[in-house]
Amino acid sequence: VQLQASGGGLVQAGGSLRLSCTRSGRTLSGYALGWFRQAPGKEREFVASISRSGVSTATADSVKGRFTISRDNAKNTMYLQMNSLKPEDTAIYYCAAASSASENFYYPRESAQYNYWGQGTQVTVSS
Repeated sequence: VQLQASGGGLVQAGGSLRLSCTRSGRTLSGYALGWFRQAPGKEREFVASISRSGVSTATADSVKGRFTISRDNAKNTMYLQMNSLKPEDTAIYYCAAASSASENFYYPRESAQYNYWGQGTQVTVSS
């Protein structure tokens, strides 16, 4: 499973970006999906996750109310809408996929639960 994250860039504090994660030519519908990020000198951390159906989601407290995860299985794409960005959101953002038999109840926060990872996209928020 090859995932590709895109949509990162440089934005001023308070601005917005939308990240996308796609799997070229193949379906993502059999996977729970997640976003993680890693800032320089820090460990990778959970941002948000979504079940196969898209019905269930989880969001880290640090981004709750500002970031929204969604997916479009028909387009084999997951999104992360990021609003009210802060300098502390600066990081490389990675998308990941976890094989799942559950459509609605599996959307893990732990990186170890994910089988496949994209290459990452840089998000830089200037103050």
